Amino acid sequence: KVQLVESGGGSVQAGGSLRLSCARSGYTSSSALMAWFRQAPGKEREGVAAIDSDGKTRYADSVKGRFTISQDNAENTLYLQMGSLKPEDTAMYYCAASNGGTERQWWLESGPYSYWGQGTQVTVSS
Repeated sequence: KVQLVESGGGSVQAGGSLRLSCARSGYTSSSALMAWFRQAPGKEREGVAAIDSDGKTRYADSVKGRFTISQDNAENTLYLQMGSLKPEDTAMYYCAASNGGTERQWWLESGPYSYWGQGTQVTVSS
């Protein structure tokens, strides 16, 4: 059974930093995508960043230059380093994993992802 467990969320002031982690288990796909999504109250879930098995990445325009996605395959862990945080980054952040690859244009869409974590809350105050 695939499990994704996020951690690292919290409350920070604007301009601060946080690093989210997603520990995965029961997951054997070698060609998969991993991604971070977020959902703020009253808003739709949006893709934040994605990474493929070769380490290629894609970011939402709203986080480019501020967030970095990475993964440690030896530790089976996905990371999201978030810097220069803004109040509009406040949301529940979810880790997601796919069963295989897909075209890069779909990496920040929820459709390719079959597995989801429970989320970790990030709150940024002004």
